[in-house]
This record gives sequence, structure tokens and C-alpha cells, in this order.
Amino acid sequence: MNRLSQLGVITLVLGAWQVAAASGQLGAVPTPLVVAGAVLGLVVDGSVWGPLAETLASWFISLLMAVLVGVVIGFPLGVSKVAYRMSVVTLDFLRTIPALVFVPLVVLLYGAGLQSTILLAFFGAVWAMVMQTIYGARDLDPVARDTFRSFGVRRWDTVTRLLLPTALPYMATGVRLSAAICLLISISAQIVMPAGGFGEQIVVHQLGGALPQMFAYIALCGVLGMAIDSMFRWLERSVLAWHPSHRKVSS
Repeated sequence: MNRLSQLGVITLVLGAWQVAAASGQLGAVPTPLVVAGAVLGLVVDGSVWGPLAETLASWFISLLMAVLVGVVIGFPLGVSKVAYRMSVVTLDFLRTIPALVFVPLVVLLYGAGLQSTILLAFFGAVWAMVMQTIYGARDLDPVARDTFRSFGVRRWDTVTRLLLPTALPYMATGVRLSAAICLLISISAQIVMPAGGFGEQIVVHQLGGALPQMFAYIALCGVLGMAIDSMFRWLERSVLAWHPSHRKVSS
């Protein structure tokens, strides 16, 4: 029923867009049918694959960096109360800074290219991973922790059998949030600098007056974002099938 309601809302929105654009009420905005034709044209002539590869490269590399750095920083801060209290103000300050404010500095240092896009996306996404890892490490059950200590369980076993399973659901949420942030900032940075990918194609076609192609790339950005989010939700359900929040309850 939820799927049907979602499809119904999408159909209504597309129908309203078609009617409004066809009647001229949206100015130069093309109809959904025209945009769909432009998307098909980009796919057929192959011009979409190069920008797609550039966008995915920026997204994947920045996400990988954000996850690795977030886990390395987040675990020690989550385990140690002293370290967390000493760093919480700095973390709260840094994660409120929009990544795109560093565009002039990054372009000055590295130019308008893939490296700059990766750095901006990494800076924007790493804090979600850091904070989720901290929350996961701090959510450790004190009874279970004391039980492991009383039985003299080795530290490595404590980490792998208690700390990691406790923090893993939080980390999975952090990865999913970081994936969305990396994609958003990558495309935004490509628009602002510009630096290739879908973002630059949006700007190029907008300046050239090719509005159907511009909206086609905007639509492709949305489809790419939905595909990435769906993929990570599926992975999260698969990896955490043992966790109560994902375990299927039989009726």
C-alpha cells in the first residue's frame, strides 16, 4: 500500500507538471515528456556516460575517505569519555561549516577538478560518519561491558564481539547519510566550480539555452540519488538482518 501511494503521488506530480508546462504556465520549463526524450537522447548518443563516471568517481572516493576517517576518529572518541568531552566543541563547530564555503580555497590550491570535488565532499560527509560512530560506541550496555570484564575477556574479543556489534547499526546509518551528502556536495561543487560531471553539464546546457538537456541532467541526478539510497538501504537490511531494528517479526 505504501508503494502504491508513493507511485500515486509521483503520477499526480508528473501529471500536474505536464499540464502546467504544456499550457505555458511554467514559462520555458519543458514538459516531462520532453525531458524524458532528452534523457533518452543522452543515453543513446552516449554523452551521459562520461559525466556519470566523473560524478560516481567523486562520490565513491569521497565516501570511502569519509567512512575510513570517520571510523578511525569516531571510535576512540566514543570509547573515551575524556577524549569526547575535550573534542565535542571542536566537532560541533566543524560540522556546522558548509563544505562549499571552501570552494575558493580548494580551487586556489588544487584547481577546478576531481581532486577539489573529492575534498569538498569528504569534508561535508565525514562529520556524519564521525558522530554516528561516536554514538554507537557510547551506546555500549554497561552490564554487558562489566560482564566481559569480570570474565577476563580479551580486549580484541571485546571489540569484535561487543563494541562492534553495538556500534554497527549506528555506523550503517552514518554510511548511508555520508553517501547522500557526498553525492549532493559532489554535484553542487561541479556546478559552482565547475568541475565536470553532472553538475558541469547542468551549467553548460543552461548557459547554452538547451533547457530539455539541462532538466534531463537534473532528473538524472535525482534518479542517481534514489538509486544510491535504495542500494545502501538494501545493504543495511542485509548486513543487519540479525539486529532487532531490521529483524522480521513473524505475525
